[in-house]
Amino acid sequence: MRPITKQLVAVFLCGTLAGPVTYGQVPAAQPQAAAAQAPAQTPVMVERLRPNYVLGPGDVIQIRAFEMPEISEKPFRVDGDGNVNLPVLGKVKASGRRVEELEADLLQRLRQYVRTPQVTITVIQYRSEPVFFVGAFRAPGIYPLEGARTLVEMMSVVGGLQPYASRRIEITRRKEFGPIPLPRAVESPDGQYSTVEISLPSLQGAVSPAEDIVLRPFDVITVERAEMIFVSGAVRSAGGFELAEREYLTVVQVISMAGGLADNAKAGKARVLRPVLDTSRRAEIPVNVKRILEGKDSDFRLLPNDTLYVPPGMTTGTLLWRVLPLAISLTSLIVIITQYD
Repeated sequence: MRPITKQLVAVFLCGTLAGPVTYGQVPAAQPQAAAAQAPAQTPVMVERLRPNYVLGPGDVIQIRAFEMPEISEKPFRVDGDGNVNLPVLGKVKASGRRVEELEADLLQRLRQYVRTPQVTITVIQYRSEPVFFVGAFRAPGIYPLEGARTLVEMMSVVGGLQPYASRRIEITRRKEFGPIPLPRAVESPDGQYSTVEISLPSLQGAVSPAEDIVLRPFDVITVERAEMIFVSGAVRSAGGFELAEREYLTVVQVISMAGGLADNAKAGKARVLRPVLDTSRRAEIPVNVKRILEGKDSDFRLLPNDTLYVPPGMTTGTLLWRVLPLAISLTSLIVIITQYD
C-alpha cells in the first residue's frame, strides 16, 4: 500500500475515527458525559470520507462551529424522528442527509448569528456497524453494514470502481472480528489485524466464489490507482498502459501495445525515465530498442511508473522544410552577386 493508505487503514483499525468508534451507547439524556469521550480531533484523512455517509436515527455527530460555543465540540444524537435538537438553532432535519448536506444547512442557519460561520461535522458513533471503502471507488466513503453483506454486494452499493482503478482489492480486518477466511490472508506483526488481496477479475468471474467474503464491522476495503507504464515520442500511439496483475512489462510488449515505432523513430537512442524513490526526480537509463527488436540485446523490463521515450529523427519532409529556406536564401544571394557583377 501507499504510505497515505497505510495511515488511513491504521486510523480505522485503531479506532481513531471515534476514539474508539462505538455505537448505541450514548444516552440521550447524558450529552455532556458523551462529550468527554468524544475525540478532540479527527484525522484529516478521515475527513475525506465523511461527506459520503448518510445520517440516520441513532447516529451521534459532533459539530465544530467557530464562534458558536453553544453547539461546538458537543455530541448530538439523531433522534427517532430524524432530527438533531441544537441549542439556538432548534430542531434540524438530519436523517437521510449526507454529512456535507447537513453542514451546508447549518452553515446557512448560522449566518444570522455569525458573519462568516465555519462548520464541520464528524460522525462519532454509528447507528449500525460501518465498513470503509477507500481509494479508487466511484463513491468511496463510510457505509453502514446492515446484515450479512458480501464484498460484491457492498461494491455494488458504492457504484463499483473508477476506470483507473487497480485490479487488486485489499481487505483489512480487526482481530476482534476474527481472521479473514482465505488461505492467503496475512496477520499483521502485532496481531491486531489481518489483510488479504483479492484479484478483481477472479472475483468478477466467480473463479473462486470463496473470495466473495461476508464483510465484518470496520473492515477497510482499499483499491489503489492502477499502476501504469508510459511510452512517448516516436511511437504510433503514445500513452499509458496498465500493469494489471503483472509486475512489469517489457520494452517489446509496450511498443507492441503502442502500435509499433513511428517511421522516424531513432530506436537506438531510446531511454527509460525511472522515478527515483522519495524524490521528484527521474533517472535516465539508455535503452537500445533497435538492438532489442533485432534480437541482439535482451528485452528490458519496465517497472511501475516508468516512461519509455523514443526520440524522433528527421523525416524527409522535415529535412526539406529545414533546407528549403537556406536554399532560397542562397539563391537570392547568388542573384544579388550576379547583378553586381
